[in-house]
Amino acid sequence: MFVIKTFHLLFGIVFLFFGSISYAQSNEQKALEARRAVLQKEIAEMNRLLSEEKKEKGSVLEEMEALDQKINIRQELIRVTNQQSNLLNRQINANVRKISKLREDLELLKEDYAQLIVHSYQNRSDQNRLMFLLSSDNFFQAFKRFQYLKQYAQHRKQQGEEIQDMTTELMTLNKELVDQRNVKTKLLEENRVIKRQLTKETAAQKELLRTIRANESRYANIIQEKRKETRRIDREIERLIRTAIASSNKASGSANTTAFSLTPEAKLLASNFSSNKGKLIWPVEKGIKSQGFGVYADKIYPGIKHQNNGVTITTNKGEKARAIFEGEVVTVMTDKMGRKGVFIRHGNYISMYWNLANSYVQKGDKVAAKEELGQIYTNRFNGVTKLKFYLYQDTKKLNPEEWIYRL
Repeated sequence: MFVIKTFHLLFGIVFLFFGSISYAQSNEQKALEARRAVLQKEIAEMNRLLSEEKKEKGSVLEEMEALDQKINIRQELIRVTNQQSNLLNRQINANVRKISKLREDLELLKEDYAQLIVHSYQNRSDQNRLMFLLSSDNFFQAFKRFQYLKQYAQHRKQQGEEIQDMTTELMTLNKELVDQRNVKTKLLEENRVIKRQLTKETAAQKELLRTIRANESRYANIIQEKRKETRRIDREIERLIRTAIASSNKASGSANTTAFSLTPEAKLLASNFSSNKGKLIWPVEKGIKSQGFGVYADKIYPGIKHQNNGVTITTNKGEKARAIFEGEVVTVMTDKMGRKGVFIRHGNYISMYWNLANSYVQKGDKVAAKEELGQIYTNRFNGVTKLKFYLYQDTKKLNPEEWIYRL
């Protein structure tokens, strides 16, 4: 009886161990599947935006940048799909080991159960049971024998149920194994398709690069002009932020031009903003990040380095910029081409939305999260609609990718 109970205990421990591994791997699989779905959505959006740009006779440079981004996303998708496939391999191997262990345990249970059946058959008659009770020396012994017969019958029932449960579990595990192998086959096929698409896009990128090289001087001048324009806009943004700080601090008697003097209300707003780091909403309802924060090499001339003090988001024609958090409009910037930038203060944080065709707000307006600020400008020559989004803490540049949810 002790051996049987020990076996049941060990079986339970093994079951819990394998169960915990399966649960952890299941969560990891779900996370990878969610990441893969996001990447597939980004690729679909890139394909749609690229298609729109071509309809609008988009520039070769814009198409080159878009293709480069799509290639990067596909490479990430291949990496995530490989991770899923490797995880499935581990799950399949764990299931094979678990099935093997269950079969061994099932054989032991069946042997034990067979012995019980033989013993029960040998003592099967009611007369034998009655004689076993009546041959007791005293009432206490008779009671103990009665309890033994009762426990014996219960144990037989329990053994039968355990065999049935283990058989059912084996069937379930075998089905899971087949399903997992089918999923793995599907993932591997998807990876082959993605790699074929990646090869085509890489070839298209090389063809575009040949077109650009054939008109090298023209595109080199365009790139240099874009760099100059970006630097000019960045300098103007920083100047306007310092002006806004100086103007705000003047009212409180401070001459500081690098940091806001905060009222208790402004401190609370800044604290709320800071506590939402990584959870802030996107500055557009729909779009994809086409250029991240920081220094990056030019796609055409890798020797040329660009500095992006914010992030660039490519979106649909007619899309509106929206406030990422509640705050107050401190200024609206307009360049010589009529494009606008809206600065919103959140305590001592400033979010800035540049490249708007118009502005729905003006200095001093209080805005709520998701409130529309203006329509994003669409370049009439190439049909590209891009928002430049910046984030500052006082005069310090922040990386929006660390603050906006999944940017």
